[in-house]
Amino acid sequence: MNAIKKIPREIFIPEEYLEHAYDDGALPIGYGQTISQPYTVAFMTEILDIKNDMKVLEIGTGSGYHACILCELGADVYSIERIPELYEMAKRNFEKLGYTVHQKLGDGSIGWEKYAPFDRIIVPASAPRIPSMLIRQLKNGGKMVIPIGDREIQTMHLVTRCDETQYMDRKLQTFKFVPLIGLGGWEESNSKN
Repeated sequence: MNAIKKIPREIFIPEEYLEHAYDDGALPIGYGQTISQPYTVAFMTEILDIKNDMKVLEIGTGSGYHACILCELGADVYSIERIPELYEMAKRNFEKLGYTVHQKLGDGSIGWEKYAPFDRIIVPASAPRIPSMLIRQLKNGGKMVIPIGDREIQTMHLVTRCDETQYMDRKLQTFKFVPLIGLGGWEESNSKN
């Protein structure tokens, strides 16, 4: 909660929604994407139990809000965004606030193999199934939080990698997220369905 209180959420939100910056609801940031509500950001971050110097992969940078929260907690953050305009917006926001985030423009649903394995992976976008490519990029004992379900409602999953071939999957509460687009998520051609 201290990290969330420290990050000025209004920086990450379009001007027309500034009066709602601190409402506990998701807000549009353009390009069909949203900034998650503060409760969801806190929930996902808390269940991952982020510790100082953990290497954390974030799938879907958006405007950069959640990556800044992770940095504030001491994580070494790697974040992937597929929309060029949001990638640039997040880059400006990181520079403005003085956070160092390793950024990549591309398909986050397949992760970032070059820098794997990761201690934690956070996916603030819904997938139809747990992407196996992301599990393989977790360290043994590493954790991933991801909403799984259909396009209307999803259940948050906490996935813990046990060893090279096995993982534990704990189902938590329901949420509604924008879809995870890419090879490990929903196909882009079906993203409007």
